[in-house]
Amino acid sequence: LAVLLLSLLLARPGLGAPGQGAGTWSRFARLPYPQDQLFLHDTFPDGFLWGAGSAAYQTEGGWRQGGKGASVWDTFAHRPATPPGAAPPGPAGGDVASDSYNNLFRDVEGLRRLGVSHYRFSLSWARLLPNGTAPPNPAGLAHYGRLLARLRELGVEPVVTLYHWDLPQALQDAFGGWASPVLPQLFRDYAELCFRHFGGQVRFWLTMDNPYVVAWHGYGTGRLPPGVRGGPRLGYLAAHHLLQAHAKVWHLYNDHFRPAQRGKVSIALSSHWIKPQRMTEKNIKECQKSLDFVLGWFAKPIFIDGDYPESMRSNVSSLLPEFSEAEKKYIKGTADFFALSFGATLSFQLLDSHMKFQQLESISLRQLLYWIKSEYNNPQIFIVENSWFVSGTTKRDDAKYIYYLKKFIMETLKAIRYDGVNVFGYTVWSLLDGFEWHRGYSIRRGLFYVDFQSHDKKLMPKSSVLFYEKVIEKNGFPPLPENQPIEGIFPCSFAWGIVDNYIQVDTTPAQFLDSSVYVWDVHQTKKLIKVDGVYAAKRKRHCVDFAAIRLQISLLQEMHVTHFHFSLKWSLILPLGNLSLINHTLVHYYQCFASELLRVNITPVVALWQPMIENQELPVSLAKYGAWENTETVQAFVEYARFCFTSFGDHVKFWITMNEPSVKNLTYTAGHNLLKAHAKVWHLYDKEFRRSQKGKISIALQADWVEPACPFSRNDQEVADRILEFDIGWLAEPIFGNGDYPEVMRAWLHRINSVDLYNFHLPYFSEDEKKLIQGSFDFFALSHYTTTLVGSEKEDAVKYDHYLEVQMINDITWLHSPSRVAVVPWGLRKLLKWVKSKYGDVPVYVMANGIDDDQNMVHDKLRVYYIQNYINEALKAYTLDNVNLQGYFVYSFNDKTAPKYGLYSYVASQYEPKPSLKHYREIIDNNGFPGPETPELLCPEEVALCPECHFFRTRKSLLAFISFIFVAFIVTIFFITYYSKRVERRYK
Repeated sequence: LAVLLLSLLLARPGLGAPGQGAGTWSRFARLPYPQDQLFLHDTFPDGFLWGAGSAAYQTEGGWRQGGKGASVWDTFAHRPATPPGAAPPGPAGGDVASDSYNNLFRDVEGLRRLGVSHYRFSLSWARLLPNGTAPPNPAGLAHYGRLLARLRELGVEPVVTLYHWDLPQALQDAFGGWASPVLPQLFRDYAELCFRHFGGQVRFWLTMDNPYVVAWHGYGTGRLPPGVRGGPRLGYLAAHHLLQAHAKVWHLYNDHFRPAQRGKVSIALSSHWIKPQRMTEKNIKECQKSLDFVLGWFAKPIFIDGDYPESMRSNVSSLLPEFSEAEKKYIKGTADFFALSFGATLSFQLLDSHMKFQQLESISLRQLLYWIKSEYNNPQIFIVENSWFVSGTTKRDDAKYIYYLKKFIMETLKAIRYDGVNVFGYTVWSLLDGFEWHRGYSIRRGLFYVDFQSHDKKLMPKSSVLFYEKVIEKNGFPPLPENQPIEGIFPCSFAWGIVDNYIQVDTTPAQFLDSSVYVWDVHQTKKLIKVDGVYAAKRKRHCVDFAAIRLQISLLQEMHVTHFHFSLKWSLILPLGNLSLINHTLVHYYQCFASELLRVNITPVVALWQPMIENQELPVSLAKYGAWENTETVQAFVEYARFCFTSFGDHVKFWITMNEPSVKNLTYTAGHNLLKAHAKVWHLYDKEFRRSQKGKISIALQADWVEPACPFSRNDQEVADRILEFDIGWLAEPIFGNGDYPEVMRAWLHRINSVDLYNFHLPYFSEDEKKLIQGSFDFFALSHYTTTLVGSEKEDAVKYDHYLEVQMINDITWLHSPSRVAVVPWGLRKLLKWVKSKYGDVPVYVMANGIDDDQNMVHDKLRVYYIQNYINEALKAYTLDNVNLQGYFVYSFNDKTAPKYGLYSYVASQYEPKPSLKHYREIIDNNGFPGPETPELLCPEEVALCPECHFFRTRKSLLAFISFIFVAFIVTIFFITYYSKRVERRYK
């Protein structure tokens, strides 16, 4: 963490200026990976403002109540047809919406529950000035007066927006709205009314919200009210008038109200984020231009120099209005803080595609905050709108919304702590469900659920309320003990292993086994010529003849592992599925491999069968006739196992009957037969081979952890429990539990078969079969790679499982591999605790645990992080939770047999160790993570590992030959010397 903070501090620029934001993309590309992408457990500065927001037209309703005039949104929503490209606003638009006008105290009660420090809301211009100008509407003034008084009673700071898109229709009809130069003065008059009536109770004012959307889509494209399709020229003109209006109001407050009311005034500017398709100077310039055309359009005149960005001047100069020098001075500096809106309103919705300049839109709030800091002279930033959305059909378990909220808040925290951005407040959008502009009621963005069809419109807290109030209570994400790594070591007998699904098999005979005789043609071809009909005596095969074995063993020795896990190929050992045809060469190869492993003190862990895509790795004759659906496969597997125990049992003491049978691809009948096959093989070994071979045997199940997406939701917890039973319990419960399938499975299948007319039949075991299967294990072996979030609310049809009624959810704050596998170390600990709670103090082995990379050394840093933290969570399970964990295996050995997963890369026929291999070896050598307080553990050494000695151990034949030559040479010299002296004496 210290290195990360130092690198971030050194990368910070000085004071910002136009164009300096262009350094943002290269800066974030250089940050340390994966440390910079990890979740930051920290708190916000003291006094940080937490709030929620809403807009008048979205939530108030009461469009004809209390003397309110019509707004452009009222008119737009009541149109019989919608303009091209716009979503229908709904049958009633915002006529009733959340009915906040009649439920003022209901909304404030929601604020009280959240514990927010501020509430952002907008005043309806048409409610206060029905015709857009004087006289004011007393009922409107009284309504907002009551709201402000109630907020003051609760100690909630009001953040008030004067104009949130709902221009009085009378001003649009009379003057053409913001296309008219008259509007800035009328807006000033409206603001003066608000300052006089409410200014004593308001410390933060926002003149208007998102002028980009008002100008561009209200007067340029016509997608939004007032729906004028005036093209770019009219859009730019409307923006010109909006800037002038904002400046007038700021100066009005500054000159006449600030001394007494002591408030602050700004404008809520919305932006997207954009990233280059490739990190080239040209693409970065295009990204900078994209932000200039959306955010800079309004921010640069206000925060820098009173004029539009240079990129706009050079690209659309003929369309942009001109500011006089006096106007530039008048507009410059008309904001007391930078009010930022970021989220679903603009991002991926209302941003015109040509304003992306062929670059890629993104949702990185942190990078946008840093860009604003760099570009606009490090302003104080108040995030006045931020969140995402869920489907309009989602009720109260809004997991997707929670994880976007979590991401945005965490990115804000990183911007403050890592990047030195001056953010002083954060506002969730929105307090309650409402009318979502061009999306109508098709999405929801509220913390509180509103049933729009009900009469009373009660607020019901969603799961996001529980999440957000906890964030507010803790002022962020403080470090928790369970998130901290621990120090400690595993016992001496702990198995440190590596996995290779199928070892490299190369049975090419060595040259020493060739009995042919050759003559060297030294005169013409210079090659060896085989002599026909002449043969030398054949010698016996030796394991050393297999060069591929020697290489793999030497690579394994470099890891310092104690165990090596691989699977046999049933389809190759017994090609016909029975003993009528045996591949003796392959059998000999496997025997040699196992014996060579034992010779260097590495224990072979051998699986009899592991499913693969082609024929499920079954002999063709079995795959063709039903595979595991056919009961004959059960008996064939038993005979195959008997042959393997007989052939390899002298060398193999650690057996896996079936490695990672995929429940996703199993029918219930196939799973039924698979369980019986496993049990029969276990009993075969127990009765006929265990006493003589003294080994152990079990089954290895794939077991990824499943977490409820909404941790506060009972429904989501039920879904998570159901998935665990279908994914793990299906095969585990009969073996490690009561001999039968989980009751949850039977109950669920009964329910869907009767209600939804499915026909899924889960077979029944006889009592004898239950006794056969129950207890057919010596240990619990599991493969674990990741953690999945599941929810009960249907949100994304692509990731929704109708059969199990489960929605797969992604926590976007998690680290992900290049193939989008989530890196969630604590999931392993939870899984191990779950196994213990369900199946008792059974010995457990993590038989495979690994992550992919993209052949780039940068991403091997992810594997280093993965191995470090997953093993540390395993240590927590062992030391803190008393899980009987006896071994851990990394997946996988090398990239040749498992591309992108290996600890060895394989390039140009060469194996190269990755940094993660060295890191894993260091953990093995330390037997965990010893610290200063860790008691020393003295383990008896079987054979001292000596990397320098490895050269000699693997070349015994060569060394013997060299020794023979050396001895012969010495003897020859001795005799020559001896006889030379004798001859010399005779001569004398």
